[in-house]
Amino acid sequence: MNFHQHPYTHINHVTINVQDLKRSLDFYQEVIGFSILSKFEDTVQLTADGETPLLTIHQPENVIPKQPRTTGLYHFAILLPERADLGSVLNHFAQLNIPLGSSDHLVSEALYLNDPDGNGIEVYWDKPHTIWTWNGGQVEMAVDPIDARAILAEGEGEPWTGLPSKTVMGHLHLHAADLDETAGFYTKGLGFEVVSALGNQALFLSTGRYHHHIGLNTWNGAGAPKPAENSVGLQSFNVHFPNQDERDAAATRLKSLGYQVEIDQDGSISAEDPSGNKMFLTV
Repeated sequence: MNFHQHPYTHINHVTINVQDLKRSLDFYQEVIGFSILSKFEDTVQLTADGETPLLTIHQPENVIPKQPRTTGLYHFAILLPERADLGSVLNHFAQLNIPLGSSDHLVSEALYLNDPDGNGIEVYWDKPHTIWTWNGGQVEMAVDPIDARAILAEGEGEPWTGLPSKTVMGHLHLHAADLDETAGFYTKGLGFEVVSALGNQALFLSTGRYHHHIGLNTWNGAGAPKPAENSVGLQSFNVHFPNQDERDAAATRLKSLGYQVEIDQDGSISAEDPSGNKMFLTV
């Protein structure tokens, strides 16, 4: 089941700020396995299939390092199509001696790492949705150890050649200043549902009963400030709607809730959540 296409609203593109564009481009090509889709003086669009932009890296003027204890990016998550792909990339990371975290979330198996600027990255695959456990409207997730040997065995004989063409942006996990207020923006405004909670520290939201398209946490502190615009970290992301009517209805709901919605001359629609995370509403 594909939770990252029509009729589901999902995250399909993320833009991050970096300190050194060339250094970051080398990392995202050689370590993560993206290809260049378009390249400009201060910005590069990256792709897995040669057609679809998934990640944009941007070097702002007078860029400053990642600021601690702010809202913004916790990690963006790259979803691989098969477990064998995760085995291949795990072997690739091991050969490069990349420091990694990992977890079996019951719904997925995931690897965690940082780019050269400290931007968080998750690389994962989803277990079949038919084996996910739901209790009412809540999906069961955990933070268990992965079976690295089994994952590597799945990828045996599959040489690493970069990201598979069917790779997508799986989800986005954000630092929030106020968990409930920020969650309300996504549920009441954009139409996501809360499908899991980690105490009063983190919430996970999705459409279509996915385990999560968006994660929110207050691990940088309740009331954390928004980072500077020229700081390393999240610049913006796309919330992709199945059609224009649903996109426009979401924009109208945000306005009715008192949030500022910007409509540019080209028709693009943008907004900021209560924690200062900027997004574009796309179709």
